[in-house]
Amino acid sequence: MHVTIFGTGYVGLVTGTCLAEVGNKIHCVDIDARKVEGLNNGIVPIYEPGLEELVLANHKSGCLQFTTDAAAAVRRAEIIFIAVGTPPGEDGSADLSHVLALARTIGQHLEKSAIVVNKSTVPVGTADRVRAAIAAELAQRGVVISFDVLSNPEFLKEGDAVKDCMRPDRIVIGADSAHAVERMKVLYAPFNRNHERIVLMDVRSAELTKYAANAMLATKISFMNEMANIAERVGADIEHVRHGIGSDPRIGYSFIYPGAGYGGSCFPKDVQALDRTARQHGYTPRILEAVEAVNDAQKHRIFALIQQHFGDVRGKTIAVWGLAFKPNTDDMREAPARVLLAQLWAAGATVRAYDPEAGKEAAEVFGVRDDLVICDEALSALDGADALVLMTEWKMFWSPDFDRVRDLLKSPVVFDGRNIYDPKSVEAAGLAYYGIGRGRSVPYPKVV
Repeated sequence: MHVTIFGTGYVGLVTGTCLAEVGNKIHCVDIDARKVEGLNNGIVPIYEPGLEELVLANHKSGCLQFTTDAAAAVRRAEIIFIAVGTPPGEDGSADLSHVLALARTIGQHLEKSAIVVNKSTVPVGTADRVRAAIAAELAQRGVVISFDVLSNPEFLKEGDAVKDCMRPDRIVIGADSAHAVERMKVLYAPFNRNHERIVLMDVRSAELTKYAANAMLATKISFMNEMANIAERVGADIEHVRHGIGSDPRIGYSFIYPGAGYGGSCFPKDVQALDRTARQHGYTPRILEAVEAVNDAQKHRIFALIQQHFGDVRGKTIAVWGLAFKPNTDDMREAPARVLLAQLWAAGATVRAYDPEAGKEAAEVFGVRDDLVICDEALSALDGADALVLMTEWKMFWSPDFDRVRDLLKSPVVFDGRNIYDPKSVEAAGLAYYGIGRGRSVPYPKVV
């Protein structure tokens, strides 16, 4: 199929690349000429495992092209994906300006019947607004061209996006056109052979499904952080609690890891946007309020522990391992590390930070500062540091030589923002240990 995808961010670039991988002719459109030129020269602007190799191979084969020519891309496409950003507005609601501007562009250049697919995360009712915007432009031109508007939300996890696209858990399609559904089934057939993954529903339900999924996952994280805060106060270890409740199949082990809070491009803005949607329809979403409040507070927890240990941190140097909001990405949007660094700087501390992929992004986000050193190696971040803080659970951080860590630190203390270390092992190496919800007054059970 000839497919046009507007947007070359995480969603657009991964979706376009994977569709090209199975033989479709894909044109990815972006208004950023510099980014398009880079992609055409083999420069992939984001880090995502496995993506660069697929982009280069499919671009070389001719199946994947990048352009700024929206008019030509619309004219040649049978299916047009909208995969542009919907950043939060000042009130937290989703900003649809890019989506609606793109709908108008489609209406201005459409010359044959097409299927317009909303893949951006958008509030319920957006498909109606997209349809109206396209229809208005067609009417302005005085032409009658049939088109369908569908909702096909993405469920890609950063760090696993290529795998999620090639082997999806589900393919949600919201549509009111049988013809459009059949064409989408053909498009997704290569990803749907093992078993039926397509879930059909009406457009509005599909739009809400995306928000509901992210809100549920965010709720699990905030709930566990709430339990961790209780565990600290009652002398329980949240890691034991996690295993105890995760063994219940009704709960499961996924997304019940306490830590320094969630971040990224999806959970924070989607919880906010769903909250605002509910309020616009006269409903106060109390659970969503709590999810957001708990997460905002949790991002301050590590700094509170640092203050608890040192008192005044002015003049201290803090080593930070991990800047991205999660492993296997360089994305620092809403990352808990950003909150921590801001607090440390405000208190007069200096930061030596290392992240295997987000170092360049951090340099762009923070700029040149006297109180920040972005290091090229994990251990070099410890040179002259008073403490080590773990903020992102990259695999390379899981099994450090704690004896070496102790020797490099001026004050032997580790703050584990992701609970990946065994407190006894850290303390056996002569380091103080602080985790999230690790109530140390409870002895660890002996293995019989």
